[in-house]
Amino acid sequence: MKILVNRVTRLRSQGSHQKGRVIAWATVQRYRSVFFRALLAMAGALSYSSNAQESKASPQNLNVILNSLEQAEAQNPALSRPYEVTRQYKVFRGHDPHPSSEVTAQIIFTPPDTKAFKIIEERGDARGGKIISAILEQEIASAKTGAKGSIGRSNYEFVFLRDQNLGAIPEYVLHIIPKRKEKGLLLGDIWVDAETYKIQQIVGVPVKNPSVWISDLHITVQFAPVNGLWIPVSVDATATVRFLGIYTLTGRDIVPPRASSTTSP
Repeated sequence: MKILVNRVTRLRSQGSHQKGRVIAWATVQRYRSVFFRALLAMAGALSYSSNAQESKASPQNLNVILNSLEQAEAQNPALSRPYEVTRQYKVFRGHDPHPSSEVTAQIIFTPPDTKAFKIIEERGDARGGKIISAILEQEIASAKTGAKGSIGRSNYEFVFLRDQNLGAIPEYVLHIIPKRKEKGLLLGDIWVDAETYKIQQIVGVPVKNPSVWISDLHITVQFAPVNGLWIPVSVDATATVRFLGIYTLTGRDIVPPRASSTTSP
């Protein structure tokens, strides 16, 4: 009888412990859910606070960036020196890895706002030449407008997007919105060197189509210092040619800028 009582007591004790573990586990699960919800709420609050501070700080920082950007643009020697560059273009149709046409062009700039080009060599499909001519016409139109085509507050509205530090030099990424629908103006984004405030890259679409044969033109222009001038050194683009489909274009400067032979030194 005593053995039976001890066994019942032990079973009750085990049952009590088991019940206690079940209650403890349920309590942990309940408060774990509460804890995680609290963490999520805290993270959301911190994120909102951070975004609010960034949104509040961006306009003030944007004015500082734009002041320095416009000053750097005005001091660029490429705006006051005549020069000419030789650029090689390759045009690809669809997903074909082989170029359908290759064109070598000479671009000539005469200050303050005259830019011209001439085709030196052309091989392959003549349709590629039309795309290249449209790209060059866009570049010429931008130069022709002079100050009216420059990347500044007189021509564009700006939106601060983000800081970017993918390479050795940090950059500011700004969205640009043209104030007028004119040839030479682009809707897109610019990357600005955070140290020199020079534009490193422009990615955008013309607000006015440069050719009736071409639509959906997307342009990427890279800038770099060459012989003391801050100039475009590469152009990449995609476009839809009427009745023919999508084409891709790459253009690279193959001869550094030199004093233009069409003007006196």
